[in-house]
Amino acid sequence: MKKTSGSIACRWMMVFLLSLVQAVSWGQDSSSSSHTETTTTTTSTTWYAQPWVWVVGAAIFIIILVALFRSNSSRTDVSRSTTVVKTDREV
Repeated sequence: MKKTSGSIACRWMMVFLLSLVQAVSWGQDSSSSSHTETTTTTTSTTWYAQPWVWVVGAAIFIIILVALFRSNSSRTDVSRSTTVVKTDREV
């Protein structure tokens, strides 16, 4: 029984919240009778349209590539020498 009453309360809460959202969205409707028209022209450029951004990005990319390739080449240049000494013991 408690599940049923909790379920009904949950449904009523959802109906209330959805009604509230609908009322807010209707309140922001721009098709009202008192309408003032204002025209504003703004010019904006996006950050990736700037040439210096591409130059800096390419430089950072090249530096990262050089660092990765240089670190890999230093690992392969390591030489190891192993000396094994065997002795015969008399038993």
